[in-house]
Amino acid sequence: MTDTTELTTFPLEHGTPAGETIVLLHGGNVGAWMWQPQVERLPDRHLLTPDLPGYCARAGEPWRGLAGSADDIADLIRARAVDGRAHVVGLSLGGFVATQLAWRHPELVRSITITGSALDGYSWLERTLIKPQLPLWRKRWYWAAQARFFGILKTEQEAFVDVATAPTADTNARMFAEVTAGALPPTPTPFTGPFLAASGSRETGSIRRAFGPLRAVVPQLQTWVVPGMHHPWNQQDPELFTRMVLGIADTGVWRGEPSTR
Repeated sequence: MTDTTELTTFPLEHGTPAGETIVLLHGGNVGAWMWQPQVERLPDRHLLTPDLPGYCARAGEPWRGLAGSADDIADLIRARAVDGRAHVVGLSLGGFVATQLAWRHPELVRSITITGSALDGYSWLERTLIKPQLPLWRKRWYWAAQARFFGILKTEQEAFVDVATAPTADTNARMFAEVTAGALPPTPTPFTGPFLAASGSRETGSIRRAFGPLRAVVPQLQTWVVPGMHHPWNQQDPELFTRMVLGIADTGVWRGEPSTR
């Protein structure tokens, strides 16, 4: 049975510092532990799986905003990544941070892979429907109901709820305001390496709508709509997700594959 300590002490570093580092950035209200399926499938890679400021083990820290969080990850890459550069993967909130990182610190980034990130903002309807839920993000019953959606095993649900309710009301409100308004780089990014943006086919349309505006500031952008996938699809089809990560990291190109789930 997983307890809260196991989630909040998920290791930062995995594998041997050799080859090229991959940094995995988690979504909102979870933490680095969400990358366990990828860690298990990449035993020969050097991985860094940080908690973002304000989340999981760092829930006591204030949310530093997308720019501040990108700077936080930049410091980590300089200090711990092989040769001070890394491939960066982000899901949802992690994708927002990864995109800011590419714009603010392009010299540190080898490639970017993001999924589930509505970088051009949410629609008026989505904001209207989601905003009233913000107070519920501090309620245990709300996240208990979400546990099945996230693929959390029954034996791990209590720990999941502990971590999901840990971010402060201020962190939740400030993060929500930032991501729902959109966070595209204001000018073309100086990062010229491989950049993939993906969306599960069962995710909100705001994620796919961001592809065009994102390409305007990232001309080399590759996009992919993943058949049959929901938001946290690194858990739903970990094999396919991991192949996508390696496709961009190792070749710089991903043309997509069908899911077997």
